[in-house]
Amino acid sequence: MEFEEKVSALSSKVQKQRDMTQTEEAAKNAFVMPFIATILGYDIFDPREVVPEFTADVGMKKGEKVDYAIMLDNEVQMLIECKKANGELRVEHASQLYRYFSVTNARIAVLTNGVEYQFYTDLEAPNRMDSKPFMVLDFGDVDESLLPELRKLTKASFDLTSVIDAAEKLKYLGAIKRTLADQFQEPEDEWVKFFASRVYDKAFTKRAREQFTPLVREAAAAFLDDQVNVRLKKALESTRPQPEETAVSSQEAADEDLERGTGIETTLEELEGYQVVKAIACSEVKPQRIAHRDSKSYFAILLDDNNRKPIARLRFNARSKKYLGTFDADKNEIRHQLDSIDEIYLHAEEIRQSVRNYLA
Repeated sequence: MEFEEKVSALSSKVQKQRDMTQTEEAAKNAFVMPFIATILGYDIFDPREVVPEFTADVGMKKGEKVDYAIMLDNEVQMLIECKKANGELRVEHASQLYRYFSVTNARIAVLTNGVEYQFYTDLEAPNRMDSKPFMVLDFGDVDESLLPELRKLTKASFDLTSVIDAAEKLKYLGAIKRTLADQFQEPEDEWVKFFASRVYDKAFTKRAREQFTPLVREAAAAFLDDQVNVRLKKALESTRPQPEETAVSSQEAADEDLERGTGIETTLEELEGYQVVKAIACSEVKPQRIAHRDSKSYFAILLDDNNRKPIARLRFNARSKKYLGTFDADKNEIRHQLDSIDEIYLHAEEIRQSVRNYLA
């Protein structure tokens, strides 16, 4: 799997199992160890790379343990402290990380409950762990813009200097984004007043606050939806094959006209699924060769916009269940039930094989 696919697969697992993972040990086994092994690429069974229950005597504190120490070149590079799944993460709960940070060579400390990962370093004072994380990665809703920085902490691409150099920017950028997200969901009075003052000439009274608070929340949600639609539209337009790049027979064109008859509505979920399939298939062919056609019964994803070269089908029209259709060498469709769009990544190899079958 590609790095992004591994992150997506673990995210899907976390979303499915987080409610069943109630203890710290369960969080370690189900989520944290796969994160260290699959995402970061360290051998959890090799004590030269991963030391569980890492101990270093600190002052009067003897025998205290940090859940995991990540080793590289015989030096401690990262310390990871785990709390129970779905438990609130507060830096006050990570006293061991604070103490161990100052007596080891580690420059990265991670506080996690298996779902959320808070990454700390020493921006405020040398060899002293900061009070606020420079990066927060939530596997319940992964921010893909953070993946390049996460990749720098993997065994294969470890680049501590680059991570530290970018940490301050990430710290403030992440804090601002989280603040915006909070304000979009539950706007504070000052936030509501800020926008109301630009469209409302009267005094900002209690009545005005009650009137504008739901309006600001609704406008924020509509703005985000509009931005998503614009980005999807641009992405689709930029990758749609030009007429000279496709070889579609007259019969295929007629089939397409039938499929694009009345009653067909392309949904955002279908477009998101298309982008996932396209991202997977692009490992085999250029992006502009991946096209789509919508119909009443399914959303087809095709090679060269040719309906005789199906790569996958998204069957998202049913209200209760969604399916991904993949194809074997004889073009027989195999349906896979999906609980989320991200689960398409679990069938990445079948999608790639479909493309390879047309290239042979």
